[in-house]
Amino acid sequence: MGNSNRSHGLPLSAAGVLVTLGIIFGDIGTSPIYVMNAIVSGHNISKELVLGGLSCVFWTLVIITTFKYVFLTLNADNRGEGGIFALYALVRRYKVTWTIFPAIIGCASLIADGFITPPISISSAVEGLKILNPSIPTVPIVLAILFFLFVFQQFGTRVVGGIFGPIMLIWFAMIGVLGTFK
Repeated sequence: MGNSNRSHGLPLSAAGVLVTLGIIFGDIGTSPIYVMNAIVSGHNISKELVLGGLSCVFWTLVIITTFKYVFLTLNADNRGEGGIFALYALVRRYKVTWTIFPAIIGCASLIADGFITPPISISSAVEGLKILNPSIPTVPIVLAILFFLFVFQQFGTRVVGGIFGPIMLIWFAMIGVLGTFK
């Protein structure tokens, strides 16, 4: 009973936080690569454009994090499991028919996001190589990276997070330092 707040009884550690950084925040951390490009591409960069774009990014993250993750997903507890699939299982179990279609749309969106986000993030990052060498073939590089990542996933989230955690820590530190001095 002394550990009632944690259903699995796993202690919080710096290594665990680093693995979480690699698993969960990897997607959020790579989004600035293509989001900022989409905001400023083809526009005259002005104070209003930058502040408006950053405001949209900030409020999207706050609203999605607060509403979707805190109120919906974390409260959908299916025997210790969470997430959209747990929410769908709860909807099916309690037979609340009007909520089945939104749950199906949520599951489909999660799967679609899982398919489209890695190629977009990797393509955006590799496209940056064209600044250094405009004739570099980016498609084979993107395909090789995607192949490596999808093969690498078989080793589980602990290994993937353990490797990507330090990478994301360096990435977030770089974004912070460059943002501070820019």
